[in-house]
Amino acid sequence: MSPVSSLRRLPRRDLPVGAITMARFLIGKTLVRELPEGRIAGRIVETEAYLPYDKACHAFNGMTKRNHSLFLPPGHAYVYFIYGNYFMLNVSAGKAGVGAAVLFRALEPLAGEQLMKRGRSHVAEKNLARGPGRLAAALRVTMKQDGLDLCAGGPLWLAHAVRPVGRIGRGVRIGITKDADRRLRFYERGNPFVSGPKSLNA
Repeated sequence: MSPVSSLRRLPRRDLPVGAITMARFLIGKTLVRELPEGRIAGRIVETEAYLPYDKACHAFNGMTKRNHSLFLPPGHAYVYFIYGNYFMLNVSAGKAGVGAAVLFRALEPLAGEQLMKRGRSHVAEKNLARGPGRLAAALRVTMKQDGLDLCAGGPLWLAHAVRPVGRIGRGVRIGITKDADRRLRFYERGNPFVSGPKSLNA
């Protein structure tokens, strides 16, 4: 039986409150995308935490129309567009009204690899969801998914792990300039689908 044929949804009551705790908790869990053509699923192998008073967090200057999903109860999608080219998928991680989030940085594909490749035939399988921009592209995430409840039935949801997680590493976040020295990135050690240079993934 395929490991994704009997996935169990991750209920909100199981999600820890707080970006750091959730970022670590989500390593090894499963992210699922339902499409008309079929299901895409991947193990979450890399995350980054963004805290309410963190200068790199979009909540730093308060709630706006653009970032309101960041302030929803834990387990809601927060999607934003960056560099005029990439979508970034996050999950809200604070209590309602508290802006905190976890960025999904990398997935290990479990199902739907051909769907991930559609329109991206030049991307190697190892890189299909390695890095947050590629991850969003693999799952066909756009602003339409902003605000979705990832703990409810729908086109994008979180599930329990399909196998035990390995050792979890912790390091600095990648690609930011503000509060860049904070060790708020978590990853499964030794997993080839983790993004970033090897020097940061020891």
